[in-house]
Amino acid sequence: MKWLIGILINAVLFMAIAGYFSESFLLEGFSAALGASFLLSIVNIIVRPLLIILTLPATVLTLGFFLFVINAITLEITDYLMGDAFEIAGFGMALLAAIIMSIVTLIVNQTILKPSKKN
Repeated sequence: MKWLIGILINAVLFMAIAGYFSESFLLEGFSAALGASFLLSIVNIIVRPLLIILTLPATVLTLGFFLFVINAITLEITDYLMGDAFEIAGFGMALLAAIIMSIVTLIVNQTILKPSKKN
């Protein structure tokens, strides 16, 4: 269930980013956003752990900030696999989208999905 909620959140984020950065982040519609979100989750399950292991020295050296680059790479892979329905203009836009998605996902997880328990 949490996986499906994550896919929906990412699809909504894709739509918001495509609306704000309409020149460099192109999306055909909500169905393309759902497809891209589903594909991104599959890429994150398969490819992301390998990238993290291969780039562990760079990640440690940058105090974890290199994980944003890994997220941008997974977005670029998703862009390649989706074809014309989901287009990111370049790596800089993918990096910016990865940063925005990470921050918004963190906020949503902390405030909505995992509210603090009052004792």
